[in-house]
Amino acid sequence: MTEQITQLVHIISLGVAMLLPLANPLTSMTMLLSLGENIPRPELHRQVRQGAFYVALIMLVTYFLGTWLIHALGISLPGIGIAGGMIVAFIGFNMLFPSSTAANNPPTTSDAPPPSSSQRVPSIAFVPLALPGTAGPGTIAMIISASPKVSSLNPHPADWVLIVAPIIIAALFGALFYVCLRSAGRLVRFLGHDGIDAISRIMGFLLVCMGVQLVINGVLEIVQHGVM
Repeated sequence: MTEQITQLVHIISLGVAMLLPLANPLTSMTMLLSLGENIPRPELHRQVRQGAFYVALIMLVTYFLGTWLIHALGISLPGIGIAGGMIVAFIGFNMLFPSSTAANNPPTTSDAPPPSSSQRVPSIAFVPLALPGTAGPGTIAMIISASPKVSSLNPHPADWVLIVAPIIIAALFGALFYVCLRSAGRLVRFLGHDGIDAISRIMGFLLVCMGVQLVINGVLEIVQHGVM
């Protein structure tokens, strides 16, 4: 039992380390500060709770059904890896070199007065906060690429570990999403817009490196095994 607990901790640690640069709540936090400025605070908090649930749900559905789906559509894992790597690198470049419009218009806090009754409160919980803000295409591609490799670890993880580990990882990212977005205003005041920008650029560089490596791994697998 002790060995199985060790395997569980090991898989959770690997999952968090692999997904954290991709499922970066700072991106969603910036979106929240920009898009939620005219949303009443109680409604904004409700949408943040919804977004956290959506993040965990997207990750779980991707892990348990993603591989079956790509096989049903005739997509190979190297193809997913290359496509995911290109997406990850693209996201990373956008974070490294943000548009001048976004750079010159830093997000503001959501202390604006509530909209009038004639205005419809926008729903931003699923799109863009959860998808693509946190559980975006890069995160989905990474989960699909990594899920078959988890069961091939040596020694082979117990069946219950393979079920519980992704649930815990998804719950951790949902909780991280919720904490970051609920603390968005305080984080901006503490780090400043320059601090948030610096962290985003560092994450962007890591994403570019990870994306290039995903493409390299996909190409090598095609060359070595002739997978098409």
